[in-house]
Amino acid sequence: MEDAKARRNAKAKARSKVKAYVAGALLLLALGTIISVVPAAWAETPTGLSGSLTIAGSTTVLPINQECARLLMAANPDLRISVSGGGSGHGVKAAGTGEIDIGAVSRDVKPSELGQYPDLKPVAIGKDSVAIVVHPSNSISGLTLEQTAKIFSGEITNWKEVGGADATIRVITREEGSGTRETFETYVMTPQKKEIAAKAFVKASNGEVRATVSSDASSIGYLSLGYVDATMKALSVGGVEATVQQVLAGTYPISRNLYLVTKGTPSALEQAFINFVLSSEGQKVVEEMGYIKIGAPPAMPTATPTPVATPTHTPTPTPTPEAPGFELVTALAGLLAISYLAVWSRKRN
Repeated sequence: MEDAKARRNAKAKARSKVKAYVAGALLLLALGTIISVVPAAWAETPTGLSGSLTIAGSTTVLPINQECARLLMAANPDLRISVSGGGSGHGVKAAGTGEIDIGAVSRDVKPSELGQYPDLKPVAIGKDSVAIVVHPSNSISGLTLEQTAKIFSGEITNWKEVGGADATIRVITREEGSGTRETFETYVMTPQKKEIAAKAFVKASNGEVRATVSSDASSIGYLSLGYVDATMKALSVGGVEATVQQVLAGTYPISRNLYLVTKGTPSALEQAFINFVLSSEGQKVVEEMGYIKIGAPPAMPTATPTPVATPTHTPTPTPTPEAPGFELVTALAGLLAISYLAVWSRKRN
């Protein structure tokens, strides 16, 4: 009797050990699945990058590039990214000649530029608008496109001519080659058949325009919507306010795409930077800087239907994780194994 009882106890212990081993194996498998699946689904910032990149051009795109470069270098100690301004014209030329790796452009690439640098590959990474700004103390809250064009051409020289105070208007503009200026001329000056007055005060960046307008009660200027802050007032244009919502709705009349351009097909490192800017984390940076994120990169618009104007190399967006199948089943099995082990342990005790 005692021998039979001992044999039964030995078999029970053996079965318990087998169950424990099976549950443990399932648990380890589940944990391995979770560890391997989660990073693939939610990882955004790439790692393992090394080398150097040089990026220059539009001061509108500058804050986006600076922050994305900072995030990438923080995650990749062997990566060096140099970011500077210089204007959209400089970004196109420097990228086209191979002086830099990536050019930043806040306007459409011109057909003449594509003719000179046919290997340019532009990719849209965000949207923006150009706001017309005055000092916060200015009583004017809005202008029509015609009034704006006449002010910047020098035909209207006093604020009282548009309902404001009796004060001489000081016109602030950007330099030739600026993407912000190109956009302003395209949507404001050219339709009214006017040109910016030669006596207008020229500033070399959005930041300089902001600093000037915020300190001069009689001035008027234009800059990227992303640079507008409490130190100035953005005027409505034709009764439409300069806001992200109005740009998305297509009602604000001055808007544009923002681009990164490379000479030919991007290198692996160049593509990694572009892909990061287009990822959800990069597009969050675009929004945080006051610009408008995009879904998928649109085709590059130009004045003429030149085939090379459309990027032939579209960055691969961050893939959306597929619905879990076997991995989910395995993970659930692991959780059941944990529950079983807990119950089994209580029974033993």
